Amino acid sequence: MNEQWQEVGEQVFVRRHESFDMNTGLIVGDGHCLVLDTRTSHEEAADLVAAVRRITAAPWTVVNSHSHFDHYFGNAIFRPAEIWGHVRCAEEIELHGELQRANVIERLPERRAELEEVTIVPPDHTFAVTAGLDVGGRMVHLRHFGLGHSSNDVVVHVPDAGVVFAGDLIEEGAPPAFSDSYPLDWPDTVAAMLMEMPEPVVVPGHGAVVDRAYALAQQADLALVAELAKRAHVEGLRDVIKLFPYPENVSQQAIARAFMQLDA
Repeated sequence: MNEQWQEVGEQVFVRRHESFDMNTGLIVGDGHCLVLDTRTSHEEAADLVAAVRRITAAPWTVVNSHSHFDHYFGNAIFRPAEIWGHVRCAEEIELHGELQRANVIERLPERRAELEEVTIVPPDHTFAVTAGLDVGGRMVHLRHFGLGHSSNDVVVHVPDAGVVFAGDLIEEGAPPAFSDSYPLDWPDTVAAMLMEMPEPVVVPGHGAVVDRAYALAQQADLALVAELAKRAHVEGLRDVIKLFPYPENVSQQAIARAFMQLDA
C-alpha cells in the first residue's frame, strides 16, 4: 500500500496505512494543524510524525476518534500537545488500556516488544457532545452523535473543506467491526451524522475515502442489522441469520452485542 497523503479537501489530508488498513487525518491551518488518531505504537506514531512533517512544520493538536488501541496507542509521541477525545474515551482508556495491550499482544505476539514500549496516554481535553477547535484560523467541529461502533465515537467535521472524518462509524474494505459496538443505536447515530453534516467527502476509520452515497448505503445495512437482531431475539437465529448483510462471523458478533443491549 502506498502510504502517502491524499488531499481530500483544501489542506485536508488522509493517510491510509497498511497496518490495520487504518486512516489518519491531517488538517492544516495557518501556523497550526490537527492530527486525527495516532496509530498502534510508538514506532507507528513516529512514522506518522515524519509524514506530518513532510506537509507542515506547524505545532499540532491531536484528536482521538475513539478508545480502540489502533487509534491512540501512539499518543505519547505527540506530547506535549493537547489530546482531545470524548469523555468516555478518556475513561475507557484509563480503565481498559492495559487490557487492550494484553489482548493485542496475544493476537500479535510478533509485535510484543513494539507494543510493550507503548506508554498509554488518554485524552486530556474531553467533551460530551460537541466541541469547536480553532486550527490556525479554521474552525473544526468535534461531535459525538451517540452510541455506535463504540461508546465514544467522535466525528471530525471540516466544513470549509467539505470533509467529514467519520472514524469507525463508517468502514470501507471490510464489514463494520461490532466487537465493542451498540448495534441497536449505530444506525441512528450514523443517520444523525449524515443529516447534520451533508458534506460530499466521508473519511472512514479504515479503507478508502468514500462519498455520501456509500455512507447512506452503509447506514441502511446497519439499520437492517438492528432490525434483524431484534427479530432474532424473538424468533431465534436459525431462519434470520441468513438475511444479515454481513458474513456469518460478523453477524454473530453483531447479534451478541445487540442481545446484550436487549437483555439489559
